[in-house]
Amino acid sequence: MRGIQLLLALAAMGAYGANVQPEEIKIIANPNVEASEISRDDLNRIFLMTKTSLAGASHVEPVLEKGGAICDLFSRKYIGRTNAALMTYYRGLMFTGKAAIPKSFDSDSEVAEFVAKTKGAIGYVSITANTAGVKTLKVK
Repeated sequence: MRGIQLLLALAAMGAYGANVQPEEIKIIANPNVEASEISRDDLNRIFLMTKTSLAGASHVEPVLEKGGAICDLFSRKYIGRTNAALMTYYRGLMFTGKAAIPKSFDSDSEVAEFVAKTKGAIGYVSITANTAGVKTLKVK
């Protein structure tokens, strides 16, 4: 019986994650960021905190979602790590004094709101999120 419950739980988790496709993520930035597109490499380096500037912004600040399917997909697709591994990486940077853990929020709307009001902020949300007040960057 336990084996069946475990199998059903794993199947449900797989189905949940499988419903989110890479094209369901929008990369958003504060309007003061002049760029209209961003390379996958720059996106990776910004979120790994090895790059701190982007065209049109003297400083960029990565913004995360705390969890969920979009967060997991972003971490795997653009960072090449699981969300848990990314958090471990951030804690290592914080522990060594190299950087602070980026701000993170519970929902798309909170991420978009923070990005809209924070100069240089860059984040990600689901494609269906209301992104009034921010600009969407095309990933090349």
